[in-house]
Amino acid sequence: MGRGRNMEPEKVRAPNIRDVARLAGVSYQTVSRVLNDHPSIRESTKQRVLEVIREIGYRPNQAARALVTSRSRTIGVLTAQTVNYGPSTSVTAIEHAAREAGYRITITSIASKDYASIRSALDHLRTQAVEAIVVIAPQVRVLEAIRELDLDVPYITLQNAELGAHSMSIDQVAGARMATRHLIDLGHTEIMHISGPQDWIEAEARMQGYLDELNDRDLRTRAPILGDWTAHFGYYAGLELLRFRDFTALFAGNDQMALGFIHACWDSGLDVPGDISVVGFDDIPEAAHFYPPLTTVRQNFAEIGRRAISLLLAELQGDPVDHAQIEPELVVRRSSAAPRS
Repeated sequence: MGRGRNMEPEKVRAPNIRDVARLAGVSYQTVSRVLNDHPSIRESTKQRVLEVIREIGYRPNQAARALVTSRSRTIGVLTAQTVNYGPSTSVTAIEHAAREAGYRITITSIASKDYASIRSALDHLRTQAVEAIVVIAPQVRVLEAIRELDLDVPYITLQNAELGAHSMSIDQVAGARMATRHLIDLGHTEIMHISGPQDWIEAEARMQGYLDELNDRDLRTRAPILGDWTAHFGYYAGLELLRFRDFTALFAGNDQMALGFIHACWDSGLDVPGDISVVGFDDIPEAAHFYPPLTTVRQNFAEIGRRAISLLLAELQGDPVDHAQIEPELVVRRSSAAPRS
């Protein structure tokens, strides 16, 4: 049998700007002006060009446009982590909001928390000609590096109010005070706190809110236990704390540590909330399905991502911006109750 012909389909060439110009009956310079929203283009011409673009599926070459316009239409995102619920939710919201505004995002993660790694990540974003940067890395040393580098593009940090005009955050102190106040209002006077890592700005703010609320209510303050955000830590810290059980309620710095602590309560033969009330922070999707369902402080991670893009775009366009913090919300479920007499 003879060798058959190669029946692989020929690759179809992607449409280019000259194809658009030919089908719209205009010059390719006119198409370029339409893509860059030039004010000299008549509305009828603009609509005809846009219709052709939609029909043939033309996608402008972003790199080429950046060379011509000195604008990349790209926003960089610097993150220390994207796998956790909060940061990943914010990144998704940032991407959607940027796309709606005609921008795309490029993400780079910090390999470690040392200065060289942070600088390398920021330098990488700047080589992409990003027009602005969103920072989702709420560690103290990251913010110190940003201050030292004196970025030459607009930037905004999430979950940190220390940078003023360069920040968009949820009020962590207010959220921690809500959680602690809720336990006090139920009748608890001996309340423990498991905090997040020392280097994290959010952990420090939640710890401060806890201490402030106890002080304002003239209740005894206890030294918080420094944790690492994991359920594993919450569990083993809980086993140690429950050996003495000189408290009736616990405020955990996040929902995962609260989950580990509840596990330790069950393994110690204690009922939640009958013997110990527990409140978390974040309101991850699983919090409503813990046993018992977790009382916690809800952060709107999607809203903070949307607002970050809105603020950056306003700054790029020279419009006034509002950096007011977003208020968290206390979500009361079945893990908290009045203490037994």
